Amino acid sequence: MNKRLITVGLAILAAAVVIKTIFVLFSNIKVDEFHKSAITFVVDSSKYNKSGLPKQIQYIRSLCAALDPEDSIKIIKTDNTSYLIFEGSAGDASGISSSLKKYTANSGDKTSYGEAFKKAVDYSLVMKKNGYNTAIVVLGSLENDGEPSKRLNWDTFPQNIKRTQKYLPELAMMFLFAEPEKLDYVKTKLNPVLGEDKLIIANEVNTDKTATRFIKAIGR
Repeated sequence: MNKRLITVGLAILAAAVVIKTIFVLFSNIKVDEFHKSAITFVVDSSKYNKSGLPKQIQYIRSLCAALDPEDSIKIIKTDNTSYLIFEGSAGDASGISSSLKKYTANSGDKTSYGEAFKKAVDYSLVMKKNGYNTAIVVLGSLENDGEPSKRLNWDTFPQNIKRTQKYLPELAMMFLFAEPEKLDYVKTKLNPVLGEDKLIIANEVNTDKTATRFIKAIGR
């Protein structure tokens, strides 16, 4: 009888040790908190980007498909002027495709990147207040050929982004499909502000791995 009690006691003790060990292990596992993101796309629909636009639209579709349906998407088209052509869920594939097809069909003679970036940053600030992490994705020529008031001032833009980081510390930016020399200029200007992890650039032949890098940049 005593031998049986000892055996049962040891079994209970062993079970208790195992249960406690499992509890400690699971209590130390940290589950990453999901943060929904608001991504603003700036799409160049000017004559400078006409030939590359179909491939860029396909890229937007594929990137949105890799995002979470809870992520919010805004698309700004820029040529002679800049304005919003879509806002909604990243999962709204048909809405995204229809908007891009309809509102980028006509090519303007100029660009308005300065105006587009101002809107993209303003939208990002609003979305941050609504609980989203933010990112801006730029697809196009980066030609700075428009009305002076609508051009992007690259001498002041980096400092403006640096000031914006006070409110959007997680901000990631991605520039795609421009010519290498223009992308190198972007790298020179913005890398000191955003750093390697939050700034992604790629020309037409190097976009295949950018979606994975972008997903990491927004904290997934």
